Amino acid sequence: MSRISTRFATLKREGRGALISFIEAWDPDAATSMALLRGMPCAGADLIEIGMPFTDPMADGPTVQAAGKRALKMGAKLASALTMVRDFRRENDATPIVLMGYLNPILSYGPECFCADAADAGVDGLIVVDLPPEEAELLAPFANARGIDLIRLVAPTTDDARLKYVLEGCSGFVYYVSIAGITGTRTATAEQLAEAIPRIRRLTDLPIAVGFGVRTPAQVAEVVRVADAAVVASALLDTLATNLDLLGRPTPDAVRKVLDQVRTLAEGAHRARVQL
Repeated sequence: MSRISTRFATLKREGRGALISFIEAWDPDAATSMALLRGMPCAGADLIEIGMPFTDPMADGPTVQAAGKRALKMGAKLASALTMVRDFRRENDATPIVLMGYLNPILSYGPECFCADAADAGVDGLIVVDLPPEEAELLAPFANARGIDLIRLVAPTTDDARLKYVLEGCSGFVYYVSIAGITGTRTATAEQLAEAIPRIRRLTDLPIAVGFGVRTPAQVAEVVRVADAAVVASALLDTLATNLDLLGRPTPDAVRKVLDQVRTLAEGAHRARVQL
């Protein structure tokens, strides 16, 4: 079993939802993002997404865009995210790592070479926001050959026919984009999730993660009562951004504050079902 399927199977046996926490590679610098990555599992993150900085992140809201700009200013490249994962794997071989980003940098790197290097580094899954199923052959054969899950996005606007088609090539888990819009702007209601998640479950046995707009422990708990995982990105990046000095450098307690936030979010995910 892959790290992703193993982690979700363990959580299911334990009756717990999952927290998927997010960092942007090299935001605000290589050392800080690496410290956050190393600290997140101990803070309670069950899976970790690493953003691959890109100059034109069309699905990202202002917070994630700003994080990407800070990373690019520090010289981040696609290889930077792979190096982070490789270093992380020297001390943690259990926590699933998913890279999230856009297709152009992967095409520039070379899809086959990228998937080979990602697998060698210890990457478990890829979320490529602007890769539609119709163009999946650009990447899927190389990811599949290397045992990397290609995680697909489903939105509230995805109709039943399209949903079936999208799910046919999905592995690892399904990422449900809970709003029609960009990241970090607003949140789906409990009623909307209660309607959307069962519709997806009828067509797949894969775990379902909900992202875009999930910010608080209460929202995380609300999500995992109907889905399998909650993805939190902008809220963590906002905390990091408010703990940078005027030159964009992290304050001494920046990492601690973000990891403390991860702990409270993880409690929301892990205790929600116990409270039912």
